[in-house]
Amino acid sequence: METAALSSTNKQRIITLNGILPDVRQLPSYDKLRLIRILAEELEGSENIFPFEQGGTYSLPTPYDTFGAGEILMKALKTSDTDR
Repeated sequence: METAALSSTNKQRIITLNGILPDVRQLPSYDKLRLIRILAEELEGSENIFPFEQGGTYSLPTPYDTFGAGEILMKALKTSDTDR
């Protein structure tokens, strides 16, 4: 899995995700939540993690106000049933 290099006083240690998961699973719920928050804060500061800009407006297609879409879908389903 993923590895991370840690340096402490000129020593480098490679840690794998599989290596720390057993320890993380033994943490109490409170510490797990703290770990999630710490990791989320680190990601928040990273660039290019989220493709969206804060405060930006983005188009999100939804089925709302698409009148007639249900009828077209039903016709397509009936056509696929008769093709069998």
